[in-house]
Amino acid sequence: MPNTPRNPRRRPLRSVLVTLLAALVPLLAATLLTAPTASARPERAAAAPTATLTEVTDFGPNPSNLQMYLYVPDSVTVKPAVVVAVHYCTGSGPAMYSNTEWASLADRYGFVVVYPSVTRASKCFDVSSPQALKRGGGSDPVGIKSMVDWVSRTYSADPARIFATGISSGAMMTNVLLGDYPDVFSAGAAFSGVPFGCFATTDGSEWNSACSGGTVTHTPQEWGDLVRAAYPGYTGPRPRMQVWHGTEDDVLRYPNFGEEIKQWTNVLGVSQTPAAGDTPVAGWNRTRYGATGDRAPVEAISLQGIGHNLYVTGMAARALTFFGLDSSGPAPQPQPGSCKVTASTNAWNTGLTASVTLTNTSTTAINGWTLGFTLPTGQTITNGWGATYTPSSGAVTATNVSYNGTLAPNASVTLGYQANHTGNSAAPGAFTLNGTACTG
Repeated sequence: MPNTPRNPRRRPLRSVLVTLLAALVPLLAATLLTAPTASARPERAAAAPTATLTEVTDFGPNPSNLQMYLYVPDSVTVKPAVVVAVHYCTGSGPAMYSNTEWASLADRYGFVVVYPSVTRASKCFDVSSPQALKRGGGSDPVGIKSMVDWVSRTYSADPARIFATGISSGAMMTNVLLGDYPDVFSAGAAFSGVPFGCFATTDGSEWNSACSGGTVTHTPQEWGDLVRAAYPGYTGPRPRMQVWHGTEDDVLRYPNFGEEIKQWTNVLGVSQTPAAGDTPVAGWNRTRYGATGDRAPVEAISLQGIGHNLYVTGMAARALTFFGLDSSGPAPQPQPGSCKVTASTNAWNTGLTASVTLTNTSTTAINGWTLGFTLPTGQTITNGWGATYTPSSGAVTATNVSYNGTLAPNASVTLGYQANHTGNSAAPGAFTLNGTACTG
């Protein structure tokens, strides 16, 4: 038989438990720290240092390897606005930071500035490939959208106050961003650019000589259709657009300025006839479309005798006014709900009649109105009453007639039209009054 100890020494039970717990606690802590459960939520990204240009990495999907630079002022507001400032060819995010006043304006008004930066050899943004001209298509716009998303998550940015601006290649990208992501951007300001889709190529080339030479022209409807095709089925509000161009531009010729106006007035459903015009600076001719104030749906500034490199200090401040950010804290914006629209249709086999009632729900009278809406696919207006309609299909603008152009606060006007259809007899689902979205 094996020898067994006689009268072994026993430790008190409490002492044993304490020893066991002392050993188990570090193990449990290590397990919790190194093996999160499947339901654990990702942490919000750390905020960037303030008052300095900072590069942010790992900001999200970035198929074309863009770099993201960020400027956050010391005075950043709660739920800040965001401005995406896009550089010119041969430029960079840091160059855009150094050579424009967006950072100093951010210091003054408390918004955040994003500076995307190209890494490809040309230092030009992709505004020509099929991938770039489609929402989520897999090129530069996707990376820029990821930058906006990162800022929105990190700083709880105001989704109603996200803007894009750019110079030359950056101006072309501004047009592209507003077309690809109309649900993200509230407005844009393009300095020496071309319309969305004008630079399109299918051979892999970044350059389109016909567009740069000013020989690509389309009807407003055709230009508008190019924008709408970037996000098929989208019926929500569209961003406002400010465009700048020099009459002597020898890189992106001046006719592109007029084509941009045609495109964005059509997209926003406003008349191509200016609602207002003035000369804010000698040699500058400014026209506004759809409204007369600083935040009209479309604003266009033509600079007499100026070439491609038109950007000078002070212009960003004017873009800021167009954005509505030139006051501390959240700036007033064109507010949805200043108008209300109800619409119904009465259909038969291949035709229908529509009745549309527009109500001015603002506190001021409207003197002259244009009602924008998009007809469902397959519908074509054959005649109408209470307004003039142009064009007859697609994005339609209904303009008041002589006897109903003034709408007092809370006053309504009823208009209507007859249309052919190929199966879809529904009423339009979204309307804009002088460029501002109406409630349904």
